[in-house]
Amino acid sequence: MDENDMNEKGRGVVVEARPAPSVAVVVFLLKGKKVLLGRGSSSITRDTFALLSGHLEFAREVKEETGLDINQIEFLTVTNNIVLKQNGKSSHIVAVFMRAFLSDLNQVPLNLEPEKCEGWDWYDWNDLPRPLFGPLETMVQTGFNPFPS
Repeated sequence: MDENDMNEKGRGVVVEARPAPSVAVVVFLLKGKKVLLGRGSSSITRDTFALLSGHLEFAREVKEETGLDINQIEFLTVTNNIVLKQNGKSSHIVAVFMRAFLSDLNQVPLNLEPEKCEGWDWYDWNDLPRPLFGPLETMVQTGFNPFPS
């Protein structure tokens, strides 16, 4: 057994490295009974439809990615996700899901970060495009409803 077969305690056990968790704030941006989705082009969301997401300053991220102003921001839930990237490596994402609404219903989403997204559009919750990004697909399959009751 060589040193590549040893873990840091020298027990001879090969341990696969786990991805360090990262936190993402994911926003269900709602307009009537529609939700804003973008077709991803990043290494994680490529060729899937995904919600707006970013770091903890998500209202600013929404503005930076779409040009939209939001309000009525509410916490919905938190999920723990292991997502496979295009390169075959996994990513551990703790997703904090929020709900928000447009400040002005006449706003139109712009694609201000084309390296991350191919474009934004509004989709009826009961007729979502496919394929959905994994964590969103899981929520849909479990009957999650992002709309206020």
